Amino acid sequence: MTAPRIALLAPGEMGAAIGARLIAGGATVTTCLAGRGPRSAALAAGAGLALAPDLPSLLAGADVFLSVVPPGAALALAEKVASAAREAGVAPLFVDCNAVAPETVRAVAALVSGAGMACVDAGIVGAPPHPTEGAGPRIYASGPEVARFAALAAHGLDIRVLGEGVGQASAVKCCYAALTKGFTALGTALMVAAERAGVAEALAAEFAASQPEASAWLLRQLPTMPPKAWRWVAEMEEIGAFLDSLGLPGGTLRGAAEIYRKVAATPLGQETPETRDKARQGRQVAEALARTLG
Repeated sequence: MTAPRIALLAPGEMGAAIGARLIAGGATVTTCLAGRGPRSAALAAGAGLALAPDLPSLLAGADVFLSVVPPGAALALAEKVASAAREAGVAPLFVDCNAVAPETVRAVAALVSGAGMACVDAGIVGAPPHPTEGAGPRIYASGPEVARFAALAAHGLDIRVLGEGVGQASAVKCCYAALTKGFTALGTALMVAAERAGVAEALAAEFAASQPEASAWLLRQLPTMPPKAWRWVAEMEEIGAFLDSLGLPGGTLRGAAEIYRKVAATPLGQETPETRDKARQGRQVAEALARTLG
């Protein structure tokens, strides 16, 4: 059986981890570092990704292209890929794995279809996978050519097929992330408010006593959140637009976006997942943000 040839952009924390997982499962995975910084280069090297010199070359050697970028960059990347595919005269399957609204992924599908590429809508739920251990994140997938992407389940990905509609997978991702990242944003705001009001100890005790599971979950999320806050801004805005499109108020999620925008501007928000202080606990994050959040 011929190993599937996967092109992947970009090798950030999630992208590089998915690439490593696929390689461990027997696929070949290639990326392009043109315009990327030292962190992406280090993550790509650590994952064992092969390198192509430019985007047309990357696409020319691929059966499947995985777009794994911050939500705000999804459309721009789709435009670049469509242009490069025309230049190279190829049409790999385009899989949008980004946390965007259904309307956005449908716009992505329209862009890449103009270059002859079919589009699969994929929503990743869960943390970056280990190359070989555990099931990894769930990847919900939909679209007319979803079976072609689902074949990668044989190479280590946990793919959950929903149907043939582009937008279905993104709708699942939006609803899920609205709860998890929306709750993290709300919890962050409340813990910072309690710090500034001088009632942090009382609130922490009440949370632990009356909402022990929610309290424990929030305290686990807070230490890892600030370095990711910048990319969650657009994600919350996408979810707000998704709710608006269904006649539901999306303002709550736009408020979450503003919280993450402010967190991203703090010293903690300027760290990366690799450089953050791994010993810093949730309460310490709230205390630091209370001093620096604008």
